[in-house]
Amino acid sequence: MGTIKVGIIGAGRIGKIHIENLQRQGNAEVVAVSDPFADEALRQWAAERGIRTVTKDAAEWMDDPAIQAVFICSPTDTHVPFIKLAAAAGKHIFCEKPISMEVSQTAEALEAVKAAGVQLQVGFNRRFDHNFKRIKEIVSSGEIGQPHIVKITSRDPSPPGESYIRSSGGIFMDMMIHDFDMARYVSGEEAVTISAVGSVLVDPVFEQCGDVDTAVVTIQFASGAIGIIDNSRKAVYGYDQRVEVFGSGGAVGVNNDYPNTAEIHTEDGVRRDNPLHFFLERYNEAYADEARQFIACLAEGRQVPVNGEDGMQAELMACAAAESLRLGRPVPVKLSIAAE
Repeated sequence: MGTIKVGIIGAGRIGKIHIENLQRQGNAEVVAVSDPFADEALRQWAAERGIRTVTKDAAEWMDDPAIQAVFICSPTDTHVPFIKLAAAAGKHIFCEKPISMEVSQTAEALEAVKAAGVQLQVGFNRRFDHNFKRIKEIVSSGEIGQPHIVKITSRDPSPPGESYIRSSGGIFMDMMIHDFDMARYVSGEEAVTISAVGSVLVDPVFEQCGDVDTAVVTIQFASGAIGIIDNSRKAVYGYDQRVEVFGSGGAVGVNNDYPNTAEIHTEDGVRRDNPLHFFLERYNEAYADEARQFIACLAEGRQVPVNGEDGMQAELMACAAAESLRLGRPVPVKLSIAAE
């Protein structure tokens, strides 16, 4: 397909990251941006990057035959309408996670994608992180045998504000959904049963919003292997992202990324700098690589590495976790499908 011309929906923080990453590629060109709050500042920002078309409504450029792909970087509640719009226009789609907060709506989006014969990649950027890719390689090679335990830790350096919490869909759909996808990715298995516990230990605002800020989920996979995920909205020492897989023949694990490898040794003890502060620093290269691979797949006629079904499965796990927390017991993942 040569150079892939791209339209961007949503010019907030993530949208701008994708624009700048795409512009560093030799086989992609961002030609249009839309955002309901598009103003002169955005137009100037886009012009400085050679983007000529800036609108408040993506429908104004969606039917442009020169545009082959669309990045959906807008709020979650707009994802499904934009997926349907892009699919109807015959555009390949990259969509930030989650596809939606309702499994039935996600199913509608996937059906629209299938009917249009276009590709959909979901923005589970952690699959493209250099550390986690290495874990996947080791597990897939059989070097540590059959996986028995998958342990994932994901803790943010500080909690979001109340307005975000109220619209986030809750800790399982907003935050742990990345870890649900990672559990599937590194294990190569599907979840059968999920059990969740959660508390409000960071800020009472989470309880006011009907959410929790601290949660642990256990997963039983089809093989009988067990997954353990812990999340916190506040780790005072920085962004905490670790994964370990223990298997019949050994184990593989990765620690946090740090600004440097320096260790300071004094009579008071040994210390080092805190982990990279948050997701933009920690996953900067992963964001670039997921966009790079999406464009390469389109250009070369290959299937994208993280598709709509991956997005659906992570959402089903999130729904099962929320149901388990509500009921206070383990929930079969298929039961959550029926409930939806």
